[in-house]
Amino acid sequence: MAPIAVGETIPDGTLAYFDEQDQLQQVSVHSLASGKKVVLFGVPGAFTPTCSKRPFCDEGMEKFLGDGSAKYTHALGLELDLSEKGLGVRSRRFALLVDDLKVVVANIESGGEFTVSSADDILAAL
Repeated sequence: MAPIAVGETIPDGTLAYFDEQDQLQQVSVHSLASGKKVVLFGVPGAFTPTCSKRPFCDEGMEKFLGDGSAKYTHALGLELDLSEKGLGVRSRRFALLVDDLKVVVANIESGGEFTVSSADDILAAL
């Protein structure tokens, strides 16, 4: 499957997050993004050195959502199969600027780099 591209509509899907009472909640991507400008970040390992040392947003501006089974990542065409390394299927590192469900900017890393998908890169595109 080809990765999602500029001009395409993001697929709907379900992501998860913990609410203020530490209860797992599920939410539709379209319900969050419809009629809004949002940024979706994908990271292959949230607690790996690259992801942990490079914060994405100022505190209070973000909502951290999980795609534990990588179903939504697959729907975007942005999965990364690291099974040979014992790490399973994960997300490629990316940042998508989405305006009313349409991709405006797609900053997708080509490998293990961190060159185009930072918060600074996506903020510059705003």
